[in-house]
Amino acid sequence: MFRNSIRSIRPSSLRAVTRFNALATRAYATAPDKTTDAFIKYQEKLDQKAKSLGLKDAAELQEKLKEDIELKKKEFNAVDPLKELEAYERKKAEEIQKNKDSKTIKVRSPVDKDAPVAPYKTLDSFIDVEKAKELPAKELQFIWRARFQNKEGNFHAALNSIQFAKMYANAFKNPSFILPLPKTEDGYEMHFVQWSFVGPKTTHCMLTTVAEYKLHKEYAKPHTTLMFHQDLADKTDLVLMNGQLEADVPLTMEEAQLLILNVQRFYGGLTDKEGSKRKLELLRDFTSGNPNFDMDKLINEAASLD
Repeated sequence: MFRNSIRSIRPSSLRAVTRFNALATRAYATAPDKTTDAFIKYQEKLDQKAKSLGLKDAAELQEKLKEDIELKKKEFNAVDPLKELEAYERKKAEEIQKNKDSKTIKVRSPVDKDAPVAPYKTLDSFIDVEKAKELPAKELQFIWRARFQNKEGNFHAALNSIQFAKMYANAFKNPSFILPLPKTEDGYEMHFVQWSFVGPKTTHCMLTTVAEYKLHKEYAKPHTTLMFHQDLADKTDLVLMNGQLEADVPLTMEEAQLLILNVQRFYGGLTDKEGSKRKLELLRDFTSGNPNFDMDKLINEAASLD
């Protein structure tokens, strides 16, 4: 009977009881004069409310609801008021990150597999090789820099033969790899490295986002292509490199330069240095499909200074 009565009490009635408790507590604390007209009138209203609910008076109502009120208090106290807020903030953070990622990783259309393959560019496409053979190394480097200095999104460098020989040997044994690029405070975008030995004196290194490579495989467009020209290595001891960052990719020149720097560090390091040994071990583990290949180690090595 008691529990049925509790269920029949409407929310508005429960609010009246809650207000009664607050007022009664306040009245007890301030020890009011219960003989005043105001108190008697208010007490009568509370008694009328209690009788409308089938109870004798306000005192009986308070007593009857005591157990239920205590139970409700326990239920309210068991609720974590921050839980819903934390869930909302977590959802918002995920949405923000998703928006960042969608702006960062722009997946482009693949290369048209039916399009005719253009011949690769040799060093002759950029300078007169026969004339360049007679130039001193310093003058050749100056001409090479001048050739590309006003080209937007361009990279260029001159490596000595020993530097390139180490890089070439490691690239030949490990023609593909992945490199991390920091994009947020704690997030990385992975890039796929592919080497192609297109001619006897020309080698290409292509960089593609892993997202695009997974989607398009061999038809994925590289966002950066590096060309190494060995034509003058015998005469000048220099291997000339030039590269291009495509205009339709959401990648800055600084980000592309960081990736290129790590290509050099992982493929061209000196094996007698501990940092180089660790990087070469990661290259070999990736090539062999070693199940112990460690992404955390890769990220740490890419971010290290040695």
